[in-house]
Amino acid sequence: MMYSDVPNLASAFGYTNASWTLKCDLTAEYVCRLLKHMDRHGYAQCTARVKDPELTCEPVLDFTSGYVQRALDTLPRQGSKPPWRLHQNYMKDLSMLRFGRVDDGTMEFKAAPGGRPTDVEAPEHG
Repeated sequence: MMYSDVPNLASAFGYTNASWTLKCDLTAEYVCRLLKHMDRHGYAQCTARVKDPELTCEPVLDFTSGYVQRALDTLPRQGSKPPWRLHQNYMKDLSMLRFGRVDDGTMEFKAAPGGRPTDVEAPEHG
């Protein structure tokens, strides 16, 4: 849903083997949790950062169809490991996106100019 090194951008990419809206709903829910986290802590910017030197890039879709193969180099890519790995599995995504931590070490947060982040810890859910 987020692109490495691009601040404050999220997009929805649904399932290819199930209802597109199932994944889009989880993505929207996660983005709402992320925005609440940012608001609670005084952050104005979040940026997904690749910090794992062993992470490799892979195509976002594993389809052999001609139309997909012709478009692969114009589509975003995914990583070889979570959280950069795109699952085609609702239960895995449900666990990670609904119940996983927002501040998982991959996301870099910055305060608004002239502002400073708070250290207030509040529940991530709700």
